[in-house]
Amino acid sequence: MRSFGVYAVTTVPEIDLSDPELLEDPAAVYGRARERAPVARLVAPGFGPMWAVTRHAEARAMLADPRFGNSAASYPRLDVPEHCRPYLRTMQEMAGPDHQRLRRLSAPAFTARRADAFRPVVARIVERLLDDVADLLADGPADLLEHFAGPLPMYVVCALLGVPDEARPAWLAHGRAVAAGNGPAFTAAVPAIIDGAREIAPHVADLFGDGLTEQERITQVWHLVLAGQTPTNLIANAVAALLEEPSRAALLRAEPGLLPGAVEELTRWCGPQLLTVPRYVHRPADLAGVTVNPGEPVTVAIVAANRDPRVFPDPERLDLRSTTAGAHLGYAHGPHFCLGAPLARVQTEVALGALLARFPDLALSSAGALAGVAARRVPDPGTWRLAALPVTAGDDARPT
Repeated sequence: MRSFGVYAVTTVPEIDLSDPELLEDPAAVYGRARERAPVARLVAPGFGPMWAVTRHAEARAMLADPRFGNSAASYPRLDVPEHCRPYLRTMQEMAGPDHQRLRRLSAPAFTARRADAFRPVVARIVERLLDDVADLLADGPADLLEHFAGPLPMYVVCALLGVPDEARPAWLAHGRAVAAGNGPAFTAAVPAIIDGAREIAPHVADLFGDGLTEQERITQVWHLVLAGQTPTNLIANAVAALLEEPSRAALLRAEPGLLPGAVEELTRWCGPQLLTVPRYVHRPADLAGVTVNPGEPVTVAIVAANRDPRVFPDPERLDLRSTTAGAHLGYAHGPHFCLGAPLARVQTEVALGALLARFPDLALSSAGALAGVAARRVPDPGTWRLAALPVTAGDDARPT
């Protein structure tokens, strides 16, 4: 029997991140672990072990506990040109006064009121994208991930940052590379994003105010592009969930007032983030009976916590009328709660509402060149995301 830290590994569930069952159905695998213990151990070939908190109460407590903090070790080191490195340390890697100062200065740009005021801009972007989707659907299946959910967040970021129209195609390409995850395209996009941030510096100053230095403003742009792609997979997952059971889409068409709560429930039930960014401690700390030592990463299995029956009644069912979904941890919790959550919520709500209203006969594709792709997921242990989302529609999809 081996030990991880000072705790015997046989006393907690062990989850292999390369297990095909985990990649196919992470909710089931993490759910079984959650019901055995509040903490699990994650392992994978070539990957050091990591603690994962599986239950909601323990997860909230850890995320709010100042002993467990983000650091540079929480993020992979990118192989980028030297002039880019000063801009890669975002406030997500900080703790204490430095983090508090940056968050206080940045937060006014991302309040719920500001996000709601930006709703008309988001709506115009959504309608333009849906015009293109309508043209595609008139000729057969269309991939909503490629033509709608994928580009939407980056267009919203461009509008928020004041990126000139002629520069937006390049920024859209950067957003696609970031959304796809680590890889050569992702790394190549970093210097382009940072150089682009310098070019739009005046508007960035308007967005974030005078309290940030130029370096901090450019860093915030990088962070906004990086974190701002989350709605891509949230919207795609939500659309797939609604169309898999047509009665769900029908309900939201009939009662659009349910959309804000439905977005919370969809985030709980099929949110894209399976695990939080790893946290670390400076000295040994107790975590639900497990001793965590410095250097041992700790994450929250969001997919497990968001289906914890101790908090959510009938958690395996997608309930679009739920009154408890707002307790989900899809945007984390505590001092590193996602600043962009209000804007992500607005994007998702506007996107789903407009899509369902525009295309009453929208359905998952079962024929054509994209046949069967809707069910395929990217094998990613950290993110629940589709490789494609092909759909079809009737005559109502054609532009008027």
